[in-house]
Amino acid sequence: MLERYDPRNWPISYEGLLHTGIVLTAAVVLALVLHYLVFAALRRFTKTSDSQIDDVIVERVRKPLRWAIIGFAISIAAENDHLVGDGWDVFSSFLTPFVLGWVAYSLVKGFAAGYSRQVELTGDEVATRSLRTRISILSRTATFAIVIITISLVMLSIPGVAKVGTTLLASAGLAALAIGAAAQPALKSLISGLQMALTQPLRIGDLVKVEGQAGRVEEIRMSFVTVRTWDERVLVVPTSVFLENAFENWSRVSEKLTGPVMLHLDPATKVEPIREEFERFVKAHPLWDGRNVALLMTEAYPESIELRLSMSAETIGDLFNLRCATREHMVEWLRENQPGALIRHRLEVEAANQRVMGG
Repeated sequence: MLERYDPRNWPISYEGLLHTGIVLTAAVVLALVLHYLVFAALRRFTKTSDSQIDDVIVERVRKPLRWAIIGFAISIAAENDHLVGDGWDVFSSFLTPFVLGWVAYSLVKGFAAGYSRQVELTGDEVATRSLRTRISILSRTATFAIVIITISLVMLSIPGVAKVGTTLLASAGLAALAIGAAAQPALKSLISGLQMALTQPLRIGDLVKVEGQAGRVEEIRMSFVTVRTWDERVLVVPTSVFLENAFENWSRVSEKLTGPVMLHLDPATKVEPIREEFERFVKAHPLWDGRNVALLMTEAYPESIELRLSMSAETIGDLFNLRCATREHMVEWLRENQPGALIRHRLEVEAANQRVMGG
């Protein structure tokens, strides 16, 4: 019963196994040598180039191309050795689409990373955010397609799966309906991501206000966008929210912005001295960019007036700090120079308590 497991009874001779081992070893060694020489030449070429893209691409595809060259060498060896050919025919149908998909995936990721590094050297912050957004979304879309196609090719290489696929294709109407229903969320996310990349209502790094929360866009994916708020919370917002609902983008064109400080004062307040002090303080402040500074009375009520103190700065962060400094300074100045302008709604009962206790 155990005779078939005895190597002496196998139809393969030791000489044949030795020949197969030598052929495989020689093919792998030659592939590695070829891979080393090719990438040594590529590295030397990329060092002479001013672009950052080729350096990143070469580094990203180095490992998958090593396995691709090894597979190609084994395929050549399989033509000259029937034992290698018999084994390689079984594995090549699975390994070939996987390796090719890995090469394509690394190529897309390398191009995206290299191009992102290249655009960061331009110095134009708005253009950099725009290009980074397009690169991020399009690279994810391409890698998603590559992964789906690679998995499909590998699965179709399995005889059982291929038979199931053939059976399903026989019922074309039912299969199309089932696939369409199952793929609807993925297709919607894919289309939303492409629409986000082409129209760019927001970009990576933009300061946005969505659903009452303000923060910086950190990541844009096909199905969601992450926004980090000032207190380091991360909002995960579906992409459809930005495409179907209104939101505020405070840095759509540039980081330059004008912001207000609102003061509610007594109607008897003298406005002109406040305007002079406000303009003096803002114009002397290092965060002011020299564009806008104005004080307007925007509302007048029976018990109060509303003053809008507007100012501008180079960046949104500078504007926030300038507004805080202006608010603090003006309240302190009013407390010292026009205390009657500050509205008081406090109930003072100390004198009344003394009268009651004295009586």
